[in-house]
Amino acid sequence: MTEPVVPLDIRLMNGLAGLLLVVAVLAVVGGLLGWAMRLPVFAIHGVTVTGDVTHYNAITLRANVMPRLQGTFFTLDVHAARKAFEGMPWVRNAVVRRDFPDRLRVQLQEHQAVAFWGADDDAHMVNSFGEVFEANVGELEQDKLPRLVGPDNQSAQLLAMHRTLKPMLANLDLSIDQLELTTLGGWHAQLDNGASLELGSGTTEDLVARTERFIKTITQATGHYKRSVEHLEAVDLRHPDGYAMRLAGISTLEGDGFNKAARQGNR
Repeated sequence: MTEPVVPLDIRLMNGLAGLLLVVAVLAVVGGLLGWAMRLPVFAIHGVTVTGDVTHYNAITLRANVMPRLQGTFFTLDVHAARKAFEGMPWVRNAVVRRDFPDRLRVQLQEHQAVAFWGADDDAHMVNSFGEVFEANVGELEQDKLPRLVGPDNQSAQLLAMHRTLKPMLANLDLSIDQLELTTLGGWHAQLDNGASLELGSGTTEDLVARTERFIKTITQATGHYKRSVEHLEAVDLRHPDGYAMRLAGISTLEGDGFNKAARQGNR
């Protein structure tokens, strides 16, 4: 016996009804899942901190960052959470992951302060990447850091120059307390013995050449006056034929106060 043929419009209506039923079921299921994901049982209750961290722990991070996080384990905006952690003063980079069922796992990279930045009363520092950041100076593990002074966008260049000059001056048992780059491109250093060192302008190679010339001859130049490097008060490396220096306890007839013999002895 042949089954009756169902008209096309009836078949379309039956298919549409089935589709609407599926959509309705999915909407209900989706609504239930959305409701469930927002339940307090899935709220973030803890933070696991990893990485090379010295200024923070899970307790301090929870107290300072958790109130700024919104959502549960499922609905939390991880990107916003990362920004919240990176908003902490010593944090340079944060990687945030969910840790089921109710925790966050955070890998932190802290700023490693290698120099102070700007004026003496400035709370900014320079990290090992040459980036300027602001944090509580009183939390430093060491306060015998050099100070870098210059245009805001030249911190990396200043750090690189300091790293270049530091081992060179160490040959004379001298170190740099402050290195400055002026807006006109001139370099000036204040040494740990109180001496002022004018390095001039130019490329890194130019400054290195002048400094090498100074290091190779300064012991002989100061010895000429029965003095040592410790007696240096000021050095000017900007002379094309050598450098000028001023020594403690040595008078000079020159108006600028620098010893002419030091320049001549350096030729």
